[in-house]
Amino acid sequence: MDGFLQALLLQSGYNAALVAIGAALLGVAAGGAGTFIFLRKRALVSDALAHATLPGVGLAFIAMVALGGDGRNIVGLLTGSALSAAAGLLAVEWIARRTRLPEDAAIGAVLSVFFGLGIVLLTVIQTMSAGRQAGLQGFLLGSTAGMLLQDAMIIALAGLAAALFVFAMRRPMTLVAFDAEFAATTGVDVRRTDLAMMGLALLVTVIGLKVVGLVLIVALLIIPSVAARFWTERADHLVLIAAAIGGASAYVGAAISAAEPQAPTGPIIVLVCSAVFAASLLLAPRRGVLASMLRRRRFQLRVHRRQGLLALGRAEPILDGLTLAVLRREGLIRRDGVATEAGQAEAAKALRDEARWRLVRQNHASEAVAARYDGLTPIEAVLTRDEIAEIDRRLAATSGVVR
Repeated sequence: MDGFLQALLLQSGYNAALVAIGAALLGVAAGGAGTFIFLRKRALVSDALAHATLPGVGLAFIAMVALGGDGRNIVGLLTGSALSAAAGLLAVEWIARRTRLPEDAAIGAVLSVFFGLGIVLLTVIQTMSAGRQAGLQGFLLGSTAGMLLQDAMIIALAGLAAALFVFAMRRPMTLVAFDAEFAATTGVDVRRTDLAMMGLALLVTVIGLKVVGLVLIVALLIIPSVAARFWTERADHLVLIAAAIGGASAYVGAAISAAEPQAPTGPIIVLVCSAVFAASLLLAPRRGVLASMLRRRRFQLRVHRRQGLLALGRAEPILDGLTLAVLRREGLIRRDGVATEAGQAEAAKALRDEARWRLVRQNHASEAVAARYDGLTPIEAVLTRDEIAEIDRRLAATSGVVR
């Protein structure tokens, strides 16, 4: 526990502090960028992007070794992965637009072909006598051991670029994510905006290879935005919350990995992100599972109360145990099942309201008003006092029930 607190406070050493800061910046960029990928329902495309980076890593290593380098320059490797991922993105887009294959089939084809090519290239690299091949497999699941200041600066600058890009393109990307057809009518170029979204995902994917790896970067792109969706209904808030969740999860995951050296950083970050998602799924006040269960329970109790009052007003026996419990808890009936004075008054009002709504439904001009009645909402919350008085007058004139 002490080691974890020290890592959180950036007191576990230079490398651990660099990893934590770099991971947090990556998480912020991934959370914000992944929001539009999630809203556009393009998670599979981002997965294909991530897998398409692997051949670029291998080809960049071979090219740098052929030019006399050791092949491990981070800028060269990230540049190669970016070019390879861009080629994969264009391949998916071309296949989906120019052939009869659906997009998911194009994604599957590109993902498998590029990833297979990358594995072959890594295998070839291991047989090369030149260059420093050790550690290239870290691009699969991430490897933060020995992260340099240069690496952290690259992640920081790329993360800042991603944040600025999100800010500049937030309006057209939001329009396209929610309603592409409407966006097109307003003059937004949907195809270019889609490519911009994928370019944003590409940028985050490339800078995340060092920390999370290409296999898990999709989780860091999607999970924060999915978790944030439970907490808000607004797109601008969604971006901010997703960025906060991504940054906090990456920072805490890096701290856990620093405290437990045997725990790999990338998978730990994804697990922390998943824990935040699970907490959001359960505890979010409006869209969470517990809140939904409480709303359903309250609705059931309201139904039982209403049915119980109608039964009291009609002098019908109440056989349901929950209905009896609800009425007893509110002091509407006694233990022997006889209505109290308050229960009699509430039952009489329930019957009177039913008669009022029957009259409203008979009037075709009041259909819109009648449609708002759910049997549970008090009539005073739907109609004005004058409208209720007019209904009572008509009831009194026709039946003499309401006085």
